[in-house]
Parts: sequence; structure tokens; C-alpha cells
Amino acid sequence: MARQRWLLGLIISLTAASLFLLLNPILKLGTSPFRLGLDLQGGSQITLQVKPSDTIKDISSPEGQKAVGDVERVIADRVNRLGVSEPLVQRVGNDKILVQLAGIKDPYEAESLLGRAAQLEFREQKAGTEDKFQALFNQYRPLINQETALRKQIKELKKPEDRATLAALSLELKKVSQQSFTEMFNKTGIDGRNLKEAFAQPLGTAGDDWQVDIRFDADGGLKFADMTKRLAGTGRSIGVFLDDTLISAPNVGIEFAQNGITGGGASISRFTLDTANELAIQFKSGSLPVPIEIAENRVVGASLGQDSVQRSVYAGLGGIFLVLVFMVLYYRLPGAIASIALVIYTLLNLAAFVLLPGFVLTLPGIAGFILSVGMAVDANVLIFERTREEIRDGKTLYQSVKGGFTNAFSSILDSNITTIIACAALYWLGTGLVRGFAVTLTMGVLISMFTALTCSRTLLFYVLSIPALRKPEFFCPNPPAITANQSSQSSEVV
Repeated sequence: MARQRWLLGLIISLTAASLFLLLNPILKLGTSPFRLGLDLQGGSQITLQVKPSDTIKDISSPEGQKAVGDVERVIADRVNRLGVSEPLVQRVGNDKILVQLAGIKDPYEAESLLGRAAQLEFREQKAGTEDKFQALFNQYRPLINQETALRKQIKELKKPEDRATLAALSLELKKVSQQSFTEMFNKTGIDGRNLKEAFAQPLGTAGDDWQVDIRFDADGGLKFADMTKRLAGTGRSIGVFLDDTLISAPNVGIEFAQNGITGGGASISRFTLDTANELAIQFKSGSLPVPIEIAENRVVGASLGQDSVQRSVYAGLGGIFLVLVFMVLYYRLPGAIASIALVIYTLLNLAAFVLLPGFVLTLPGIAGFILSVGMAVDANVLIFERTREEIRDGKTLYQSVKGGFTNAFSSILDSNITTIIACAALYWLGTGLVRGFAVTLTMGVLISMFTALTCSRTLLFYVLSIPALRKPEFFCPNPPAITANQSSQSSEVV
């Protein structure tokens, strides 16, 4: 009996904690405790067009399709690093990638989150272009400074005309760079594929200017050392190009003429904090093997309107209520206990949704949750039917309840394991919303086993300790007569 009291206290504590976790955001902040997916709260949808490159002319070729797959992986990794709620990144056709970002209802913000293509290259300035380059770069620098100043105010750029100005300026920078600087630099083969690490670092103590420190792999480190050795003391620059746009042109001092800059590292300086962090994320998530451009960027409304969401909630609550009524009417006292266990299961499951890192509630996730509710009831049905069979065989209530749980355990375990295997396959092979369904169903199955085998069991044995409720007719219709000897055995055991 002491064990039953301890388990009962644990159940009450978990239920109270779940209620607090769910109600506190609603009462305190007036907000939902759940992170909602794109289909429930809306967001942004971006279609990326994969473009051919110098090395990959045909996107439909096997090499091109492999490059599209690499782009999809890099974009997914980049979005995941930015912490966007359950993004959907999937291929559309042979040369497009669809990206859905829940909660990002500003098209400009969505485009900023994805970032640019991040094709980083280190190029070597050609001999004889020193004077021409310096004259052009002096005209080009104000554009860079203007863009940097605008990006410092990126979070304050609420007006469409301000954002249009920044977008036009970025496009102008790219055009000027491609028309004026590209022909002055030779490619060296040092690009984003040679990066091992990238991270943002402040320049000085003020923290107004930032740099991105990068580390090359062995091959990239050797190439970088050879390039800097050739450029040291010549007055020619290292061209740091991002998506064919010149973003920095540092010189190499004469002191590196003998060995070049060794150590396998370099720094790209003078960025804002946000831009430096964005570039570091882009570099770490990988360089794109082919260029991309944004073919479409639009805001997506929730596929379920507010009225539809409310109706769905009411329909779900009504269904659960009918299940509870059926359990009480058909299974009597055990059905009432199962109803209490089902309410506890619902609270624990919803609390798990809040606690699970990165979990986002979507429409398929709600479907998985409702399906798991049905499976939780199914476990109780197996237990109670086994209990009735034991009672009809003339066993005491305690023996019948114990036998019901013991005999039904293998069936419950087998059915839940097969469901979890199916969920694992869905999670492994599926993407986006399908994974959300698999996660919610798996979580529901695990919690339902706990409530059916712990909550229902504990509550039933606690009921058996109350003489007024220890009557066979409360557990089974038309039970066989129990002898005085059996009744005393039942009282003694409990």
C-alpha cells in the first residue's frame, strides 16, 4: 500500500506541474504555450531557383542533380542553425527548392534569414592592374560603406522604401563588382569548400566593427600560403568575393614574401555584428556548389483560419468527451478511472510538446496526438476486458485486476512497438510535417504506456483499498457469486 501511495503522489505532482506549464503562459502573458507551424500560424514561402555554373552547365545532368541535392542540404542546415521553427525544405522539380518558414511573415526578413548564396572565393589580383584597381576601388568603397550603414539599421528598416533602397544598393554593388573587378582577379581554387570553421569576432573593445575569422583545411591552407607569398609586397590585393561581389581587398605585407601567410587561417573584417554572424553561419553551413536566385518570395496565410482552428479544437474535445462517456458507461468504475488516466495523459502529452526542444505543433502533429489518444484508450480496453475475463472465472477482484494488467501487457507492448517502428520509418524517410506527425505519435504512444500501466494501475489498486468500492458489479456486469472465503482473501491481499 505504501508503494501505491508513493506512485499516487508522483502522478499528482506530474499532473500539477503539467497544468502549471500549460496555464502559466496563458494567464501571465496571454499567449499560447505551443510553437505553431506554418499551417497553423502562417509564415513565408520562398522558391529558390538553382542556376548553372562554369563547372556545371546542365542542371538536369547527374552532376547537376547532385549539386541541387547539395544545395538543398546546405539551405536546410543554414535554416536549422538560424533556429527557425520546423522549416520545410524540399526539392520541386529538377531545379527549384521550396523553403517554408513558420512565423516569418515579413518577406524581407525571410530572405535575410536564408541569406545569400555564400559562394566565398579568394582570388589573386592580376599584375599591372594596381592603378586601375585603386581608382575604381576608391569609387566603390562609398557604396560598401553605405550598405554597411544600412545593414546596421536592418532591424529598424520597417518602411518598404528603405528596404527597396538596400536591395537596390546590394544589386548595384554586385553589378559594379562583376563589371569592374572580376576581370582584374584570377581564380585560385580557394573557396568555401576549403573552409573548416568560421566564427565572428569583435574588432577592438568598442564592439562596433566585427570580423569573420575562418580556418582552411590542409589543401586550402597550402593554396592560401602560396597565393599570399606571390602577393607579398607587390601592392596587389587578395580579392575576397562573396557571390561574385568584392567585399574586401586586403594587401599582404612584405614580411610574408618568404613563406606567405601560414597557419591555415584568415580574417574578413569590418562588418556589423548581425552581418558577421550571418556570414559565419553561411560559411559553416557550407558553400553552395552552384549559384541560386530567389524566384518567388511570398507570405503564406495559415491553412486553417482562426475559426477553423476553434472548430477543430471543439471537435477534438467533443470526441474525447464521448470516449470518456462510453468508457464510464461500458466499463463502469474502471472506465471512470480510465477517463481520469486519459485526462492525465492529455496533460502530460501537451506538457511534453512544450518542453521538447524545437518541437512545433502542426496540423499533422495534432492528428498524431489525437490518434495517440485513441491508442491510449485501446490499452485500457485490453486491460479491462482481461480483468472481466478473470472475474468471470471466479477470481477475486485483486487477482482479476492484477491478472488483467499482467495478461494484457504483452499485447499492449507489441502493438506500441510496431507503432513506434512505423513512426521511426516516417521520421527517417519523411520531411517537415510528416516528421512532426511521427514525433507526436511516438511521444503519445510512450506516454500512453505510462498512464495505462502506471496511472490506471495505481488508481485501480487504490480503489480496491476502499471497502465501499470493492464490489464485483462495479467492475463487471452480472459477475459470478463470490464466496465469503474469496471475499476475505481479497480483503487480506489489499
